[in-house]
Amino acid sequence: MLKTVDYDQRQHTVYAQGRAIAPQVTLAWMEVFARHLPRRRPLELIDLGSGSGRFAPALADAFGGPVRGVEPSAGMRGLAEASAAHPQVAYLEGDAARIPLPDASADGVLMFLSYHHVPDRAAAAVEIARVLKPGGRLLIRSTFADTMPQLWWHQFFPSARRIELEMFPSVAEVAAAFTPVGLMRVAFDSLEERFAGNAAEMAARLRLRAISTFEHIGEAEIEAGFARLDAYVAADDGVQPIVGRSDLLVLG
Repeated sequence: MLKTVDYDQRQHTVYAQGRAIAPQVTLAWMEVFARHLPRRRPLELIDLGSGSGRFAPALADAFGGPVRGVEPSAGMRGLAEASAAHPQVAYLEGDAARIPLPDASADGVLMFLSYHHVPDRAAAAVEIARVLKPGGRLLIRSTFADTMPQLWWHQFFPSARRIELEMFPSVAEVAAAFTPVGLMRVAFDSLEERFAGNAAEMAARLRLRAISTFEHIGEAEIEAGFARLDAYVAADDGVQPIVGRSDLLVLG
């Protein structure tokens, strides 16, 4: 079993830079979310596992707010409050099994790359179902073990894919966790996402080790992997962007 990643130790100091999302990609995600959220406006939303606040302000702008970012890491919440403030957004201490909001208080819950960090998924399912309004939607943006694409950076770190296959549940496993609380799979969507403008930019971001997979890779493999990556960047023409498919599971 993989160890729990403590975002208050190191990750919160590098996450915003290492996992930054370009404005055009954020807007593309808002369009994807809009396909699946209720059509009425405004919408009350929860960004569950809101981290550094990458999405909460954009959610408020796109759907009218208010948005509550719920995040267990004090370091990540502090980063969000300092760098992602918005008049319609509040960042709250809590987690997926302990959401500090009333029953039926959200039209939608977004979990963007946070579901795999949830230790008690049965308790989280109960809580999410509790805070969703009738007809509300749960949007889970995740890597899924059974649909995992060939990620560009995995070629440099041999154990990365194996670790992520253990880290991420399958689509069926996620859907099954919510069946007992009456949330069913209603859609599966994808976005072709641009992660970096070229290999050099991607390498610089990877060196921050803001992807939690690096917490489970040995230092010798990391050192060797970055040496291979540096050689690749040195031979690269710097023209081709780094892109990949990102998946979204919708339950309701």
